[in-house]
Parts: sequence; C-alpha cells; structure tokens
Amino acid sequence: MKDDLIQARWRKASASIGMSNCVEVADLGARIAVRDSKDRRGPALVFSAGAWSSFVGSAKKGEFNLR
Repeated sequence: MKDDLIQARWRKASASIGMSNCVEVADLGARIAVRDSKDRRGPALVFSAGAWSSFVGSAKKGEFNLR
C-alpha cells in the first residue's frame, strides 16, 4: 500500500492551483487516496472507489452544505 501511495499520480482541483491549503486525490484503481497538500509525506485516507464516488456525488448535490 505504501508503495502505491509513493508512486501515485496525485492531483488537486484546478481551482486550487497556487494555493497550499488543499487536498490531493490519487486514483489507485479500486481505491482512491486523499491527502493534505501541505503534508505530502503525511498520512493519506484511502477509500473504496464506490465510497469515494458516493461522497463526490453527495457533495455535488450539496448534501454537505452548511445551512
């Protein structure tokens, strides 16, 4: 798993380019990894592709917006 994260192609939202307070995402095939862009050697959260897809879908629908 650690080697997967070291060799992963990390990316962040184009709207956050030039900013340092972002998260980066890497597609590991059946899993998706997320890390803090300020701490690239730090820990990463790893989700199943299905769980990540569900999260992104819910975020796009605004389900996590503060009311």
